[in-house]
Amino acid sequence: MTMGHKRRGHTLKTSPSLDTQRQSGDERSLKHRICMVSDFFYPNMGGVESHIYQLSQCLIEKGHKVVIATHAYGDRRGIRYLTNGLKVYYLPLKVMYNQSTATTCFHSLPLLSKENTVMRAALDPEIVSVIPNAVDPTDFTPDPCCRDNSKITIVVVSRLVYRKGIDLLSGIIPELCGKHPDLCFLIGGEGPKRIVLEEVREKYQLHDRVRLLGALDHKDVRDVLVQGHIFLNTSLTEAFCMAIVEGASCGLQVVSTRVGGIPEVLPSELMTLCEPTVRSICDGLETVISGIRAGNVASPASIHRKVQTLYTWRNVAERTEKVYIRVCKEPVLSLSDRLHRLQNHCGAVAGSIFSFMAVLDFLFLLFLQWLRPDHLIDVAIDASGPHSRLGQSFSKKKSKMANPTLSSVS
Repeated sequence: MTMGHKRRGHTLKTSPSLDTQRQSGDERSLKHRICMVSDFFYPNMGGVESHIYQLSQCLIEKGHKVVIATHAYGDRRGIRYLTNGLKVYYLPLKVMYNQSTATTCFHSLPLLSKENTVMRAALDPEIVSVIPNAVDPTDFTPDPCCRDNSKITIVVVSRLVYRKGIDLLSGIIPELCGKHPDLCFLIGGEGPKRIVLEEVREKYQLHDRVRLLGALDHKDVRDVLVQGHIFLNTSLTEAFCMAIVEGASCGLQVVSTRVGGIPEVLPSELMTLCEPTVRSICDGLETVISGIRAGNVASPASIHRKVQTLYTWRNVAERTEKVYIRVCKEPVLSLSDRLHRLQNHCGAVAGSIFSFMAVLDFLFLLFLQWLRPDHLIDVAIDASGPHSRLGQSFSKKKSKMANPTLSSVS
């Protein structure tokens, strides 16, 4: 998993040719029509939802047209427009499990037994691009005045589910609270494992030292983080833990399990990594607690300064844009080539089943095109992208403001 670009000295010194400059200029001017498809989006709250929204806004800022397709949330159905003309289709799809639709559950079945994305989908690593997540540093700024320095506060912000290691947390809390009378836990999040933490708090009479805040709105996360000295992540599996970056951006010392892509999220001097066991995490926390007591840890302001340059949404949008440009250069496979690829990629039995379903989908599409030809369908007005009506009206307003005499003449 590569988090950054590798640069070689000789490539930085050479000047691009005129053809290369023209090509790169054409690529920058190329605008895409992008559809983000996800089961998880607003009004649901979480890392995926925030990522899709922020990335979409940055791509719109770069001139691309972006729409989002998700399933309906209660009464929120049909089409909604968000900031900067971001169009969202809330489709009447049946939710099966944990906000996942039948399509997602069905396609996830072959992916459950492997360790990472490339292995799960049996993909060529050369066609897989790893793009990190991002955080807006202006939303997560430190404020040491919010801390109670008469005690040490460990903050946990996470869904309270098994995958997030809440069972580990239930073993860590009584052990460390027994050793450190001035240690407190501040836990934000909701989930089925909340009952485990409540039982621990009740059993060891830690009601005044373990606060369970329940579900948090994203706008309230920063106010919780700045109350702590240490941010703790106990995940058992994780691709990219957004909460770690947010905690570090608020100036907290980060202690986390060494799983998935977490070791590559932050520099080693900003994060203490542990094995996903109670003993290892307790040892890591003891080390950081000792450093805090001795004053041998970096200040919140210095940690924030380091983090704010690492992950920005504009950087993520630029990397994503490069992937789109590369994909657009790939040839579009014919139906026969797609069926052949399914046979080779999925095996004789599964490949035949998927090929049969692909043919049915293709025939169904032809039927729909016959039933409802394209020329009978109203073309929706673009709310984002180069042909955006909103963008045109905004440009007209700006030109009128810049040239008041012209507007008065007209």
